[in-house]
Amino acid sequence: MNKIGILGAGTWGTAIGILLSDNGHDVTMWSKIEKEAKDLDESRDNIKNLPGAILPEQVKITLDIKEACRDKDIIVMAVASPYVRVTAKEAAPYIKEGQIIVNVSKGLENGTLLTLADVIKDEIPQAEVAVLSGPSHAEEVSRRIPTTIVVGSSCKKTAHYIQDIFMNEVFRVYTSPDTIGIELGAALKNVIALAAGVIDGLGLGDNTKAALMTRGMAEISRLGVEMGGCMETFSGLSGMGDLFVTCTSKHSRNRNAGVLIGQGYSMEEVAKKVNQAIEGVNTAKAALTLARKYNVEMPIVEQINMVLFEGKSAKDAATDLLVRDKRREYSTLEWD
Repeated sequence: MNKIGILGAGTWGTAIGILLSDNGHDVTMWSKIEKEAKDLDESRDNIKNLPGAILPEQVKITLDIKEACRDKDIIVMAVASPYVRVTAKEAAPYIKEGQIIVNVSKGLENGTLLTLADVIKDEIPQAEVAVLSGPSHAEEVSRRIPTTIVVGSSCKKTAHYIQDIFMNEVFRVYTSPDTIGIELGAALKNVIALAAGVIDGLGLGDNTKAALMTRGMAEISRLGVEMGGCMETFSGLSGMGDLFVTCTSKHSRNRNAGVLIGQGYSMEEVAKKVNQAIEGVNTAKAALTLARKYNVEMPIVEQINMVLFEGKSAKDAATDLLVRDKRREYSTLEWD
């Protein structure tokens, strides 16, 4: 049995709490929101975020971040991406030297353009930060539906340790040293999923959506490799796997938000209807800034930014993607 603290009691935090409790670990879950913690402690059902997913009685709920961090074998960072830095700062005084922190949040920090693992390292330099990602909607993990995911760490021993803690008969975990590739795949696919939802909202077909996803993966891979990620990672679980599920699933907040945008709703209306963090919106600006910084062409990311922040119509954005200059599919392939 390992002692585990989970920072964040939203959809993913709750699902991870159920998973790790199933695995026999001693789990303490922290929430900063008093009502959320009280309701979850009393009902064991995260009615707002994950209705019907019952948290085992042995999972402890706390409002005290010190209790969630002290004397833990691992700490899981599961807050929404905009709150990772403030949460890490709050937790930092209670983190021991060499503490393993597993980041399961997905996104990039606007302004600094840091991955979330780097944000955590920035605030908690004494910690060893790993990442966990892949095609894994919390709604299905909490219902114990078979899921496969990848853990990334610069230390092989740490990756195997986390693999052992998380893995069971319905939750298969692979390992990888490519933390930057895993994080970029996890963050950037949310932007492409917004665009995929827009395609659905416009009433366009499977051909259009398949093209969007394929070319979106090309954009993610181009930027990811420029930033130090490995091409193999982008064809794996945290790349194509996560992109596929996020662009197609009814559980995907980013896809669902994109559908509403495609149907003509304003961003304010979309935020109210989705009523949860839409990570792709938070990541889109950072993705475009990184594309320009690394001189990487990302036309889908560029167009979704125009729709989100410049008032461009979704229909015009889709048309402009199609009528761009003629290109080869892969510039590295040459005729004899």
